[in-house]
Amino acid sequence: MPAKDELVQRRYEKPVDRLEGLMRASLKPRYEGYHGQLILSSGDLEEMGELKDVRRAAREAGRRLGWHPKTHVVDARLFVYDDREVPKEISELAAGDAADAIDAELRGGE
Repeated sequence: MPAKDELVQRRYEKPVDRLEGLMRASLKPRYEGYHGQLILSSGDLEEMGELKDVRRAAREAGRRLGWHPKTHVVDARLFVYDDREVPKEISELAAGDAADAIDAELRGGE
């Protein structure tokens, strides 16, 4: 029986590790681990297995990164994000980056 438990654990760890890597890669170092998010397409979800299992694995991967992970499914896509309260200085930095990106887009559209 322990061999079966070990197999189940390995099958669970594989998507958790994969999702943790994707989440970690999405983080911007300047935000010190905050503002984490990951969007999985319907194709990604089909490849990874049953939705309930992928959501569970995504929440575990987020916890490993120190997130308070939340998941939502919208139009066959899975959104995973960090729901922690963001420190003021990080929030201001991210808001400035967003404003700069919008400004650059608007200037490029002229």
